[in-house]
Amino acid sequence: MQRYALKIEYHGAPFVGWQRQIDLASVQGAIEAALAKIEPRAHNIAAAGRTDAGVHALAQVAHCDMERDWTPFRLSEAINYHLKPLPIAIVDCVAVDDDFHARFSALERRYLFRVLVRRPPATHQAGLVWQVKKPLDIDRMREAATHLIGEHDFTTFRSTICQAQTPVKTLDRVDMTEHPVGGGVEVQFDVRARSFLHNQVRSIVGTLERVGAGSFAPDDVKQMLAARDRQACGPVAPPQGLYLSHVTYETDPFAHSPLRRG
Repeated sequence: MQRYALKIEYHGAPFVGWQRQIDLASVQGAIEAALAKIEPRAHNIAAAGRTDAGVHALAQVAHCDMERDWTPFRLSEAINYHLKPLPIAIVDCVAVDDDFHARFSALERRYLFRVLVRRPPATHQAGLVWQVKKPLDIDRMREAATHLIGEHDFTTFRSTICQAQTPVKTLDRVDMTEHPVGGGVEVQFDVRARSFLHNQVRSIVGTLERVGAGSFAPDDVKQMLAARDRQACGPVAPPQGLYLSHVTYETDPFAHSPLRRG
């Protein structure tokens, strides 16, 4: 068996999330079904992150084991052919050692959250951003985010159905940038950690948005975190603005990909 790492892009709207579920459309299920058409047998692929329903990916990483010795280009082309017309694409593919694991070898996950701030409705970005109409004070949000950096008990920012063994996580960075768009501005959140709790990023963004809108003070976020109570959290941001944007490994498996063009 030869192991391959796949870099995957997808639009999350049609799916219940990454993880395979019986009789429901999932990204994992769609890719495994495509692999079964290439090599007719059961396939079980593993991914770096289990994105929720409606969440997108720019660079999800998964690995699969194939009986045939495929060139990465031919394998990616074959999978993409059998994925049509679903909004999923294998954008890179490389052969890797057997000890590479898309999930357990990952050192950091990076998520992008896009907030469109303007009154006119979203058109081209509909379904790809969270739109809010009230202006946001990015400096207040940045001040609030400093309370979340580092190792903390994130019970307040954790879904009640989260299955993680501990609510303690280390948040590496929460960066915010503003980008002018027609009729308004797009605020982009770049959130990084080795791993995340269920709904953690969306809970953080939803709370920071309320700080930016003036509903909470920046120091309120410190009190929310200390409360260790889900009821203390602000609103959870909707999934359509969230993207798994990058996964970091000790050695980038795609660094010398034959599919990469510079």
